[in-house]
Amino acid sequence: MQIRARDLGKTFYQNGHQRGRETQAYAGLDFDVAPGEFLCILGPIGCGKTSLLRTLAGLEKPSSGELHIAPGEAAAPRVGMVFQEHGLFPWMTVRDNVRFLLEGDAQPGDLDGRVKQALADVGLTDFAAYYPHQLSGGMCQRVSIARSFAGEPDILLMDEPFVFLDYQTRLALQALLLDLWRRQRSTVVFVTHDIEEAVLLADRILVLGPRPGYIRREIAVDIPRPRRVPETTLEPHFRALVAEVMDVLRVGEAVEPAP
Repeated sequence: MQIRARDLGKTFYQNGHQRGRETQAYAGLDFDVAPGEFLCILGPIGCGKTSLLRTLAGLEKPSSGELHIAPGEAAAPRVGMVFQEHGLFPWMTVRDNVRFLLEGDAQPGDLDGRVKQALADVGLTDFAAYYPHQLSGGMCQRVSIARSFAGEPDILLMDEPFVFLDYQTRLALQALLLDLWRRQRSTVVFVTHDIEEAVLLADRILVLGPRPGYIRREIAVDIPRPRRVPETTLEPHFRALVAEVMDVLRVGEAVEPAP
């Protein structure tokens, strides 16, 4: 397994110490993620999705349980992350934003080629010399995705990267993400509130219950790949899976996790 979590929990304390008021973000999480799997995490606001993603990224330490992340070809796994905001450096061009992430990870003679290919992959070759403020929100997220995949991560963590985009741009970037993932097959953990997005992208969905987040159900998405956007979203089996996930989220919203 690429990722293995056992009885994983995260508690935050007011004022940063245990004598302050505590809030459990999530508790008792048991799940695995296989190499090359596309896992979506879906659940209501405040159920600990982003906190869990930050834990997987090493930005937070779990308060309880065990987390094991298997190494890639290097001594430690290469982990990339794409946030809701694009996180580009405003003083750097598109080319330099991608290059910055790759510096130290490639031989000098190979670096320019990787940057050029990364921008070509997301359709931004003609915008290499532009600055972030000259681009649309969707184009900035393309740059963010480009530099993440260019780093060839073993694990790519994505925190609602399309949440602020309009519908058409969102569909275009979902299609782009599926294509890049199909070619590179990084292990992806993708947080979203959007049921259709989760069914479209995932091999498997973890549906979390309300805080403290717990796994209410795991749902396998048995839609064949490659998936076409938006054609796949119109298929009867896709609609049935969306309805199934929606039922899981609706039923028992006030029910506490079993002890």
